[in-house]
Amino acid sequence: MKEKTPNQSLTINTEVVLPNDTNHVGNLFGGKLMQWIDLTAAVAAQRHCGRVVVTASVNQVSFDKPIKQNSVITMEAKVSRAFTSSMEVFVDVFVEDPVTLIKTKCNEAILTFVAVDQNGSPLPVPALLPETEQEKKRFDGALRRKQLSLILAGRMKPSDANELKSIFF
Repeated sequence: MKEKTPNQSLTINTEVVLPNDTNHVGNLFGGKLMQWIDLTAAVAAQRHCGRVVVTASVNQVSFDKPIKQNSVITMEAKVSRAFTSSMEVFVDVFVEDPVTLIKTKCNEAILTFVAVDQNGSPLPVPALLPETEQEKKRFDGALRRKQLSLILAGRMKPSDANELKSIFF
């Protein structure tokens, strides 16, 4: 399998926050944002591997700034690292000023997807070749995040997490 760059998986999704997407104070429901993030990230993962993908985990979601009704939001997703059959996908969420059209980052999320066959069995995915400084930083961090997740799930011993140990020792 030929390795791919993060830009080859770039997926951009734009949504308008309608009244039925908001809570009682006029802010976008967190669950609605998570739904849009999951869909956007899934398309990015599918573009990377050319296979059906399933969400394995939502590793992190930050709700840094509230998103108001009638806002235009843009989600930009890219694969940040590919492992054997799984892919970490980073999603940046921006809100657009309706007058200046300037986009401001307001939220982000990191999800993991697995490529599967028709029986749900994992399939191998292409390696990832990061190009920009941000892509390289996210690529390097993905292994630490994976090791931490495996330790917390009881699937890896802390003593085997060499990437994590390199931060502290």
